[in-house]
Order: sequence, then structure tokens, then C-alpha cells
Amino acid sequence: MEFTLNGKKTAFNGDSERSLLKVLREDQGITSPKDGCSGQGSCGCCAVELDGKTVLSCITPMKKVEGKAVVTTEGLEKRVQDALADAFVAKGGIQCGYCTPGIVMRADSLLKSNPSPSRDEVSKALQGHLCRCTGYKKIVDSIIAAGETLRTGKPLKLDPAALSGKVGARLPKYEARETVLGWRPFVADLREPGMKFGALRFSDHPRARVLKIDVSEAAKLPGVIRIFTSKDVPGDRTIGLIVQDWPLMIAEGEITRYIGDVLCGVVADSEDIAREAAALIKVEYEVLTPICDPHEAMKPGAPQIHASGNVLSVTEIKRGDLNKARKASAFTVKGKYNTQRIEHAFMEIEACVAKPWTGPSGKPGVELFSQTQGAYEDRKQVAKILGLPQEQVNVTQVQNGGGFGGKEDMTVQGHAALFAWLLNAPVKVALSREESLCMHPKRHPFEMEYELGCDQAGKLTFLEARMVSDSGAYASVGMKVNERAVTHATSGYEVPVVSLCGYNVYTNNIPSGAMRGFGVNQAAFAMEACMDELCEKGGFDRWQFRWENALTEGKITAGGEVLQKAVGVRSCLEAVKEKFQKAKFAGIAVGIKNTGIGCGMADIGRAKIVVEAADRVVIHHGWTEMGQGLHTMAIQSLVEATGLDLAKVKVDVRVETKNETPCGMTTSSRGTSLVGLSVLEASKKFKEDLTKHKLSELVGRQYEGEWICDWTTKVGVEKPGVPTVMHYSYGYAAQVVELDETGKIKTVWAAHDAGRIMNPTLFEGQVEGAVHMGLGYAITEDFPLKD
Repeated sequence: MEFTLNGKKTAFNGDSERSLLKVLREDQGITSPKDGCSGQGSCGCCAVELDGKTVLSCITPMKKVEGKAVVTTEGLEKRVQDALADAFVAKGGIQCGYCTPGIVMRADSLLKSNPSPSRDEVSKALQGHLCRCTGYKKIVDSIIAAGETLRTGKPLKLDPAALSGKVGARLPKYEARETVLGWRPFVADLREPGMKFGALRFSDHPRARVLKIDVSEAAKLPGVIRIFTSKDVPGDRTIGLIVQDWPLMIAEGEITRYIGDVLCGVVADSEDIAREAAALIKVEYEVLTPICDPHEAMKPGAPQIHASGNVLSVTEIKRGDLNKARKASAFTVKGKYNTQRIEHAFMEIEACVAKPWTGPSGKPGVELFSQTQGAYEDRKQVAKILGLPQEQVNVTQVQNGGGFGGKEDMTVQGHAALFAWLLNAPVKVALSREESLCMHPKRHPFEMEYELGCDQAGKLTFLEARMVSDSGAYASVGMKVNERAVTHATSGYEVPVVSLCGYNVYTNNIPSGAMRGFGVNQAAFAMEACMDELCEKGGFDRWQFRWENALTEGKITAGGEVLQKAVGVRSCLEAVKEKFQKAKFAGIAVGIKNTGIGCGMADIGRAKIVVEAADRVVIHHGWTEMGQGLHTMAIQSLVEATGLDLAKVKVDVRVETKNETPCGMTTSSRGTSLVGLSVLEASKKFKEDLTKHKLSELVGRQYEGEWICDWTTKVGVEKPGVPTVMHYSYGYAAQVVELDETGKIKTVWAAHDAGRIMNPTLFEGQVEGAVHMGLGYAITEDFPLKD
């Protein structure tokens, strides 16, 4: 059959049921349409135009394409490309960018039929498109701005102040135009000459002894190159971010711990063949009863999921005389509060490309193209799997399509590296959406028992809290999430007497790990529910009660830190006071969240500034760009520190471990502060040299910077006369959720105090996206596991 692709006649001779998306991506090499849902037609990332109508290419079979015209972002008119790209960048409508090309195609169709749409009309047109980053507000702004440009012919103009490049400017997101149009590749878009494809065979049961893995039938399938099992791992197959408890593959005779455990992997000439072969692998099991309830897992005599026991960690804080404080309280409330397990729902599904690589020493190794949130952590774990020194592994962190904590743990990186190393050939391993849902860690479900008291005047007196969180099959960062929940148990309020205990427990459920908020969300929910109940019981005004008890300078957090400066809880409450008091139906709450790791662990940021030419200064760092604008923050920090012309400053977006600027896991606030501080440190000598030399005289010079926070206090470890410092900084917030007469959400008013804002556009986008994600967590999202 024939069809027209971006104005060019194109032939297709394959299966007429094959999806248009696969033909575009695999046959035509057009990767601007993205695969976010594995052909379910549910995310909108793959939208293209078919005879002028927007369709989802993942569910459009080729038989419906015959004789028709297909247009992707590459085929849009230049003026349309420019208008949409400029608008999305200027208005902040792009963060990670994975969903954006599909939205751009929808916007093009909308603006052709309705050149001046209202906000409601734009929102309606976007109903088939998921975006996890932005909160949609800035996407709507972007489409309306693009429409105005196309309608009037006047290009969108930036505020000249935005181009100063200094901290505080609305500098457009670095290299974002290409991402808007889908032209910057994600890992799944990469292809290497001679590349092979891997697929994984997962456990059929959450808990079962693997008796036999029979690969004979799969091995006979034409196109299968090799099948790998745990016996093929040359190094240590057990890895983990903190606790080494997560096997790359389960061996015969071992017991599986969840349905995402990998038993073996297939490498073939195509992904379809690899998946077909993986499905042919037969496994014999002794099926065992899974432990799905953390309370059951904690009981004496419960089967041990790990040899260390089922309780992964316990965090405990006690301060003051609980019994005395309870007796002195005029009002007390008790409650049991449960938060559910939820999925990160990033649009980009996990993938990794690995290939043979020769390191600086000349010895053979592997190179990975990973969507990780921590390239150096990937390097450490892959080197362990392969039994290689770390310098023989290079990880290139490809800007990812959203993370939110869900890409801290490795999924397919270790398998891709193993396959490529043993085959001495490039290999791509990618998960389907279903596999992704079953494999990577989720937000921890918590059960929290709270008892909170206050005196007659409405001053909080004590909090007793017991928390039990489900870490699932493996540790991930569960102990740190547990620790964070306990140290934030009193949320944004001072409570003089506390008795707090958190248990993080292994089960046979899907692992739980890092997710936006990192345990603090769960604790805030329980605390705020108790605050409302105390207000009702004591007849207190909900806003005033919160203001009176809010943390201020000189008051103590749940973790025992006496805050010293710039505590913004009351400022945030004051910002939303009028909105709350004027609303007929509304709820109100505050929040406090740490930045960085803290709690006795060192936080380290490193950066390198290289003068490559008289007009080119390049920043190298080890952090992950995942939509938050980290590269932009690095540029603004350097321009602020040195006064360099913005046009001369670049960032090496290929974050590679061979550059040796080791950093830990990236989270938005932590990455921003540490990349900024390390760039400032690197800038000191550079700035000094610039006062003595022209930039052209410094070509070839490098300036390294490191910023370390190693002064925080371990939880529960207090030294006489030494102040407790849990974290180097905090952020503060207050929100009012206003309901209409029917009980539906009308407006969310959010006030955030985050200190000096690096880039207002990018910061607003983070807040809007976070509010939207919070709404989902509160009212619509769940990840239930069936027995």
C-alpha cells in the first residue's frame, strides 16, 4: 500500500494490522510520536494527523492509513513549528517533554479549526492527552499564545529581562524547542548500528520457589540470539540503592519475592521476537502463600521474605513526658489514617541501550544510555553486576521523560548491560507499560495511628504516632522514606512533646520507594486530619489554630531541629487567609518539606566548568534533567556568579560518568540547590581569572567545584551542647481547596515559600504540577493489588 508521509509518497508492504506508530518509529525512523501506553490508546503521546484529523497512531492500523496523508511534527509548516515551539518554551508549557509532541499535533488541529480558542475549548481538546509534569495550566497558556502568533503573524517576544540569564530571570528552558517538537531523543528513540533487542521473563507469582526454567522452546524460535539466566551474571547479581537485597535475576531453587522479579532474559533480532520467545519460556514453581499485609509480616513466626527479617527499619523519636502532656491537655483526638499505594505515572516507559565501550584505560567495558535519576548510582551497580571496575563503565544519563522518584531504582539497566557485555554488541531493553507498572517501585502505602492534644487556649501539647509502611519486596529507599515521615510527623507545627515510631516492612507486594514528597505527604495527611478534628472539638477557628501553632524561628520540628531563620509557614498561611475566609466550603492545610538527604548523611554536589573556546564555556555536572530545568539552573548560577554573556554559556546535556562529577540521586529541589552551589564553588577561581585574563586566554582551563553538607544529625542521635540540624534547608507551603455547592473542587489556592526563586517560570511549573499530582493522590489515584 501507499500513503503520504509529511508530503512524501511512501510505500508499506507489511502486516496491514501493524500500528502506524510502529511503522513511523521502527520503519521510517520518525520518533517524534512517543509510545507512552504500549498501544492502549490512553496517553496521547503518539498523536499524529491523518488526513487533517488528529489520531492516536498506536491504535491506528496501517489498513486505515492506505491512500491517506500522515503528518508528524516534522511535516508541520515552519511557521507552525516555530509558533508552537516558541510558545511552549516561553510560557513554560514543557517540562520533561515526553507528552508534548502529541499535544503539539492536537494543538495544530485545534488552531486550524479554531484560530482563537478559549481556555475551556483548549482544555476540552486536550482531554485525550496525559501530562504528569505540568498541571496543564501552562500548556493551555502555550496553545493560546501560539494561536495568537499564527493569527496575527507577530512572533512571541520574551521580556528582555528573561535573557539576562541571571538568577531570578525567566530564562527559557535550555534546549527545549527541539523537545517540544519531539526531536530530542529519549532512550527509547536511540538506535545503534547492529543493535539487538532484549525482553525479560517475569515471575508468574509473587512468592514461589522456582523449580525449573525451561528455555528450550524459546531458544528454537528463529531470530533468537541467546537466552540469559542468573548463571550468566559474572559479578554480584544482588544490588540495591541502600541495602543490597534485589537480585538481577532469580535462580532455580530460589524464592521469588514479587511479580516483577526477573527469571531470565532473551536477546533477539527484534523486540517482537524477543517478547515472543520470552513468553515461550516455561517455568515450574512450588507456589507459596504471599505475605501482602505488613502487619502479618511483622508477626512472630511469619515467613521471612529476607534473611534479615521482615522489618526493614524502625525510626523512633521521643521528646518530653508523654503521660504528663496528655493529662494536661484539654482536648485530644485519635485516629487511624491510611494512604494508598500509587503509581508515578511518568509518561516515558523505562528503557536502556547498552553497548561495548573502551574506557580511558584502554580496557573493554560497557556504555549505557540510561534514563536514570542517578547516573553514578547506575554505574556503581552495573559495575558490580559485571564484576568490572567502575572506570570501565560509562553511563550517559539521557534526559528522561519524568521521574518523580520512580527512576531512582534500576529496572532494565543491569539487564541491558549484561546482555551487551556478554554478546559484545549493542542491546536495547525496554519495558511495556504493563511491565513498568509491575516492576518499578511505587509510593509507600502508610497506616498511621495518631493521637494529638492541645490545651484550653488551643496550643498543641503532644503527639503520639505509630506508622507502618509497606516497603514491598525490596528495600529501595524505604528506610529513608520511613525516616522522613517520622521526622516530619508534626508537619508545619510545633509540638513540644512527641512519641513517634515508624516501621518499614517487607512484604511480597511491588516494592515501594521514592516518590515526590518522600513520606512527608503521608504524615501531613494524618496531622492535618487531627488538626481539623481538634478545631471541631475545641471550637477553634481552623486558620487561626494553624497560625498560632505554626513553626516559626526558634521553634522545634518533629525531628528535634530548632529552626533558625526564614521559616515561611505563617507567611504562606497569611497569603491564603482571605481566600479561605471568603470561601463557603473550603479546607486548609500547611506543609513543610526538607531539601536534600540530611539526617546524618552527606549531601554532595560537584560541577566542572570548561573553557572550550573564546566564545564557549561548558558546564559539566552529574545531575539528572527530568523536566525541572536543571541545566537552566546551572547556567543561571554561572552567569550570576561571573557576569558572563549568556550566549557563551552551554551545558553538556550528555551527563556522562566518565566526566567524573559524581553526584547522588536527583530530586528537583535537591538537584537545583546542589548544582547551583557546586557551580558557584567552581566559579570562584574562574571569576578571579576573568579579572586578570580575557576569556580567549583561558581556553583549555577547567574549574572544579564541590559543595558538601556533612553537618546534619542522625535521627535520635543528640549530643549535649550541639544543636540538632536535620537538613540544610526546608520549603514551606499552605493550600486552600475551595469546593462548589455540589462538593466538587472549584479552586486550589497554593502559597509556597521556597526562598529565592531561581527561575519563576520553571518554579511555577513545578508548583502547578505538584498541586495537580496532589489532587490525583487525594481523590482519584490508587494502585490496588489483588490477592
